[in-house]
Amino acid sequence: MDMPAGKKDPRVEAAISHWAPRFVINGVPLADFEEVTASVERWEDWCAAWSARAAVHEELGNQALADGFKLSAGEHFTRAAVCYHFGKFLFVNDMDQMKMAHRKAVECRDKALPLLRPPGERVAIPYEGKHLYGNLRKPSGVARPPIVVMCMGLDSTKEEMDDYENRFLKRGLATLAFDGPGQGEAEYDFAILPEYEKPVKAVIDYLETRKDIDVARCGIWGVSLGGYYAPRAAAFEKRIKACVSLSGALERSSSFEGRPIINVEAFRVRSRSKNLEEAGKVSARMTLRGAAKNITCPIYIVAGTKDRLTPHTEAQKLAAAVSGPCVLSVIEGGNHVVNNLWYRYRDQTADWMAVQLGAAKV
Repeated sequence: MDMPAGKKDPRVEAAISHWAPRFVINGVPLADFEEVTASVERWEDWCAAWSARAAVHEELGNQALADGFKLSAGEHFTRAAVCYHFGKFLFVNDMDQMKMAHRKAVECRDKALPLLRPPGERVAIPYEGKHLYGNLRKPSGVARPPIVVMCMGLDSTKEEMDDYENRFLKRGLATLAFDGPGQGEAEYDFAILPEYEKPVKAVIDYLETRKDIDVARCGIWGVSLGGYYAPRAAAFEKRIKACVSLSGALERSSSFEGRPIINVEAFRVRSRSKNLEEAGKVSARMTLRGAAKNITCPIYIVAGTKDRLTPHTEAQKLAAAVSGPCVLSVIEGGNHVVNNLWYRYRDQTADWMAVQLGAAKV
């Protein structure tokens, strides 16, 4: 798309206006966000610009590692990973470029994992003859901790989860952020799957093979589209003892009207749909109507009144439909996932989950 000089591509404008707070709270330095987005006029240049900035952080990580500063290296690599991630996050118009940035995001986070405090490990979860991949981290000094399974959204991946993970880890909870069907590393092998209880079952089955995790105290957490996936899994998977849903919907429409074009195209591609009509049929399968009553574990639901992607009324409908104890937090002025007012829910949901899973108050 050729744009007049000084005029930004509407797709770039949409990315900036919808996700600025998210980029920053999830690990992109504010100066990087301002400088990179100011330099990009065409969406076609988005991935390359972010990849170039990510490479700066990656080199800082390599230098710190060479100098023996492992903690600093892990933090640099984590910043590199999140910058590479935001280069690829909805960039389905150039799959080769997207895959290259994605590969670098995974590579940088994998380099960071053993250097973090507490450290993490990459795990492979058997699923339908292939594997789903996740990052498992355990809190320091806790034998067989409870675990929070973390479900990604349409455009989020496990490489973006450092801030959320650390809040759980500080409270004595292990975390397993994983890429499910149509997400992150799994988007190349599997299409988006509305019936998300299937991959979650595989994840919990895997966790039951480990001796270092207390799977009897397993919670689930989901962000954005994952805010639908997590309660969907909780409705069917009774090994889940508590659920957090961030900006999830009770049900999605088959219509994409009013949604940012880059989101719509990403959904079409990742659902393996030939056109929007096919994609709409996949979207229409995303419903908890009739199933939400089976959610009997405690659930904490978060929504923002200024959310332009998932109306906060969807959270209210979900809260009204569940059968178990429910905390509903509708945050005035909150955008999608309330990233602009993150301090109103991130620590609060981590505290709540720690209580539900029997961790000591800290």
